[in-house]
Formats: sequence, C-alpha cells, structure tokens
Amino acid sequence: MAAATIALGLVAVALAAGCASAAKLSAAEIVAKNVAARGGLDAWRKVETMVWIGHIESAHAPLPSTQFKLEQKRPNKTRLQINALGVRVFDGVQGWKLRPARGRPEVQPYTPQELKFAQAGHGIDGPLIDSAAKGNRVTLESVDEIGGRKAYHLNVRLAKGGNEDVWVDTKTYLDIRYDRMADGPAGALRRVSATYGDYRTVEGLQIPFLLETGAGPGKTPDKMQIETVVLDAPLDDSTFENPAAPHPRNRGRPSVAPQAPAPTAPSTAPSAASEERGSAPQ
Repeated sequence: MAAATIALGLVAVALAAGCASAAKLSAAEIVAKNVAARGGLDAWRKVETMVWIGHIESAHAPLPSTQFKLEQKRPNKTRLQINALGVRVFDGVQGWKLRPARGRPEVQPYTPQELKFAQAGHGIDGPLIDSAAKGNRVTLESVDEIGGRKAYHLNVRLAKGGNEDVWVDTKTYLDIRYDRMADGPAGALRRVSATYGDYRTVEGLQIPFLLETGAGPGKTPDKMQIETVVLDAPLDDSTFENPAAPHPRNRGRPSVAPQAPAPTAPSTAPSAASEERGSAPQ
C-alpha cells in the first residue's frame, strides 16, 4: 500500500509537471511548432494551388454520399463543385453559385453574407501559417480538452478585422479544431466550427483528410472525406471566373469524380469530432 501511494504521488507530480510545461509555451512558440509539424513555412510558401477530391457525407444532402472537387489558388480563390448540388466559385473579390436546374443552369451572385465570409478566408494555408507576415496577432487563451485530447486554445486577431480560434494538439502540434464567426441568414452572428483529423503526408506537408462540422449531442456531423490531394496543379484564373462566362472551362464541364491515384498512407494522428455546428467550405 505504501508503494502504491508513492506511485500515485509520482504520477500526480508527473501530470502536474506536464501541465506546467504545456502552460510555459508562448503563443509564438506554439505557432512555430505548428508550422514545423505541418511541413515548414518554406514548403507551404511554395504551394501555389491545391486540389482536394473526395466525398461529402451529410444527412442534409439529397444523397448520403456525394462526390466533390475543391480547387484553390493563392491568394484566396476557390472553386467547389459538388455533384447534384452545383458549383460555388470565388475569384478573391466576387463569388457566384451555379445550381442545377431544368434547362439552363441558374447562376446567382453570392449574398452579402456569403461574400463577407469568403473574403475573410485564408486560402490554402489557414490562419497560423505566416501569421506574423499577415499581420495576425495570436494569443494563448487556455489549454482545453477537445475530443479526449489536450489542445492549446489560440485566439487569432486578424489584421483584416475579427477574431478566430484555433486548437492545436499539445502532442502533435497539428490543428484539431477551427472556429470563426459568420453572419446567419437573419443577420445574427453564428459560430462556424470545424474539426480536423486523419492527417496524412502529401509531398512533405501534413494535411487533414477528414473535416467534420455540425456535431453535437444527438447530432451526426457532416463529413468531408478527402481521397486525393494534388499540389500545384495547373489552374489558370479562368477556373475561378463566373460560371456563366463563355470561356472554354465552362463549356461541357464534366462532373466531379475523375480517376485519381490512391492517397498516401495515413499518419498516426487521430481524428476529432466537432462540438459546434458549422458549414461547408465556401
């Protein structure tokens, strides 16, 4: 019994030391470790375009599993095509939605709320990569438990205005949750939360192959399961033009789900479940 008491005491001391060690890291040191864990600043700076191919699982979609293709180009251009749901395009300034319809597809501009949300996006690498150069101020708020794991809660005050929150795993130093505020349909602010998991190595970069939103008590999260990631694919600016524009990219554009190579082997980093209801990428 004496030995057991001593052992428990040593465990308590070790746990306390571990918590103290975690608290001693500054926000700048955590960001540096996060950037290094994700592949390094120089490697991320070299990436000009990124393409994700995979499927979305959602109880709110017409089908339980729907193929998607997300194309991204610096500084903040995106094109998201979801089978049976249409296309969303953002050229960095303006955005459009192309929805399936009988006869000619219908193209609408982004609403003011959607445009504001898209313009506040970080593009390819997120809020922590090159945060100082972007003028973002990062502070350490606390050490929280997310999905059974300890995580540094970082608050990011954006140079363009507004605040965002990122949780970084205390062991892997990879992002496991990201929150930002967005305007709801009625104008009231709502929290958009996404969790990241199933990290895999793609040409030296750590990229999450699983994104989840909308989880909560009694709720099934929406899942974006990435199957293939392509870096520096040749994407010209016409990719991100108005879908109704008469350029070759939009004539006879095929649906998603092209043949893609098998993804790289997963790393040991686990996935996490979201705690707040969010939305799909713009």
